[in-house]
Amino acid sequence: MKMTDARKDYLKKQRKEKIIVSCFRLLIVFVFLIMWEILSRFNLINTFLFSSPSRILKVFIDLCYSGSIFQHIGITLYELFISIFLGSLLGLVIATILWWNKLVAKIIDPYLTILNSLPKVALGPLIIIWVGASINSIIFMALLISVFITIINIYNSFSNTDKNYILLMKSFNASKWQIFWKVILPSNYNNIINTSKINISMNLIGVIMGELLVSKKGIGYLIMYGSQVFNIDLVIMGVFVLGFISYILYIIIDKLNKKRDL
Repeated sequence: MKMTDARKDYLKKQRKEKIIVSCFRLLIVFVFLIMWEILSRFNLINTFLFSSPSRILKVFIDLCYSGSIFQHIGITLYELFISIFLGSLLGLVIATILWWNKLVAKIIDPYLTILNSLPKVALGPLIIIWVGASINSIIFMALLISVFITIINIYNSFSNTDKNYILLMKSFNASKWQIFWKVILPSNYNNIINTSKINISMNLIGVIMGELLVSKKGIGYLIMYGSQVFNIDLVIMGVFVLGFISYILYIIIDKLNKKRDL
């Protein structure tokens, strides 16, 4: 009975903490937006350069009425989901190969660091020449930005798995595949999920950079078009939409992680 009461107290404390955290997160956003609107209304900031929440909301509503915003969001999400899927899959497969064969890992390791440190945006013109000015170049740009850091993070996680678990499996004559499937993957589930969180932001950066270069649709295109015609309201609206998309995807990944912990 005491254990049950303790469990109830613990769950109650967790719920209370969750509510407090959520309230403060919302409070920070509301205070920021209210202060921003007040400063713009009293001309304490230059609204041509910094816009205002009400003007940004008006632009968003206008685009919603025309229906174009949904098309732009749909294109960006399509590119983002493909790049996330391919980046995560390639990262996991290549990291597994490196863990499986230490000699290959030693050979490839410096190249991964070099390729990860290259300024991918500077390769934009080459990517357009190689892949073409299409959605393929946008996805390729996103993969270049995300896949190497995914490989490095997952491989390091695999390599740092508790050696005692591996030794225990070897004592039972387990094969390398069994060790990987029963020990390496389960032990690093949280690390893979955390890498996916990073992967979302990296792929989003890649997709937007690709859209800035070649796209005629998407949130990145809206931002680029807004900057070309000096429509700061449109530019900041696009940034807010990107932030909202990133937050929603973060919540989805975080829920998967918590469900696994339960």
